Amino acid sequence: MCVESIRYSVDMHSTLTRSQLVRWHLAICAIFLASGLSISTWASRVPAIRESLGIENSGVGLLLLGMGVASIIGLSIAPAVMARIGARRGMLVALLLVGIGLMIIGFGADSLQLFAVALVGLALFGFGNGAVDVMMNVEGAALEKATGRTIMPLLHAFFSFGTVIGAGLGFVAVSLGVPVIAHCVAMGVVIIVVAFVSVANVPRAEVAMDAPADEERAHWRERLSVSLQAWREPRTYTLGVIMLGMAFAEGSANDWLPSAVVYGHGAPEEAGPAVLAVFSVAMTVGRIAGGPVVDRLGRVLVLRVLAGTAAAGLLLFILAPYGPLVFAGAALWGLGASLGFPIGMSAAADDPAKAASRVAAAATIGYVAFLCGPPILGWIGDHIGLLNTLLIVVGLIVASGLFSGAAKPLVVAEKAEAEPARRDAAGRN
Repeated sequence: MCVESIRYSVDMHSTLTRSQLVRWHLAICAIFLASGLSISTWASRVPAIRESLGIENSGVGLLLLGMGVASIIGLSIAPAVMARIGARRGMLVALLLVGIGLMIIGFGADSLQLFAVALVGLALFGFGNGAVDVMMNVEGAALEKATGRTIMPLLHAFFSFGTVIGAGLGFVAVSLGVPVIAHCVAMGVVIIVVAFVSVANVPRAEVAMDAPADEERAHWRERLSVSLQAWREPRTYTLGVIMLGMAFAEGSANDWLPSAVVYGHGAPEEAGPAVLAVFSVAMTVGRIAGGPVVDRLGRVLVLRVLAGTAAAGLLLFILAPYGPLVFAGAALWGLGASLGFPIGMSAAADDPAKAASRVAAAATIGYVAFLCGPPILGWIGDHIGLLNTLLIVVGLIVASGLFSGAAKPLVVAEKAEAEPARRDAAGRN
């Protein structure tokens, strides 16, 4: 499906053959999937890691804070890394850090049972994931230009596929009593193998964001300076509210849903990754099917409906006793949170002349919320309980829905005649 959905425009970039474009597309799909796989592998074993290290929610929150800070550093320096060595080698290095970090987490939490070692592993894991997140999205944008098709939503669906696979494997590992170290090392090896195979199929070309010549590197610094202009625009912050609420909705599930099921609802440990898998499947379905729905109903209405769906699902998850209703709540929660980030990115890119700076600013707000929100929830959870803490996320989701009008497509006066095509393109994103 990843390849067949593309109409290749090889004439736009004659230096790349159709075969190279196919391999490039498959490689970026695999990298998105590997990133999702790594995150859900960690999330599915949080209860076991907590027990092994003998820590409370605040201790887990500290681990998440270390991962979050490292991830933000990775996000911040990724453009400089790309300017220096190119996205191709940058993605390889970042994924290697993810795989090695996951292995160190396993050793620190299981064999050594040392909090500091697990924290070091999470720092490497977070740094690598933060850096590769930027790079793989830039590669996705470059691939869109090379193929002449909008494929970013499908790439993000592959990230969700990765979380589904990771959650499913986590469920199997917990059910079979597989030690944390064996699980983490195995997944780390898989991610490293995917890194080498995938990057080998990313073309060495300017179109693939390979490193520019020395004399051209100043242009990257100039673009970085221009990108800061978006922070002076009010619409950046209103779109930021949308992405903030939905990023919290997704991030809190990835990091706290298994713990909330086990420690909040008193369910057996294997129920944690099972409910996380339901959430991830629902989010994946929403991302695959969302494009045509946005085209038909428009961004604003879709965002409002999905915000209501996510809020209702999370409330059902919090208030219902453990059983089918908790699984149903997780499904509605995942479906409702599925398109907030992609739609926010599309809205930020409405004006082609300012798309890069606006997308960068909007993504920063979303990623910071995604990474830093869960540790904060952990500290609050120690005082009022995880399920009660998730009510904060409900409030943020409602705020996201209330600010959904900010995603209304812009009409750029100087290019008004191109608005129908631009509207279609924004809908596809």
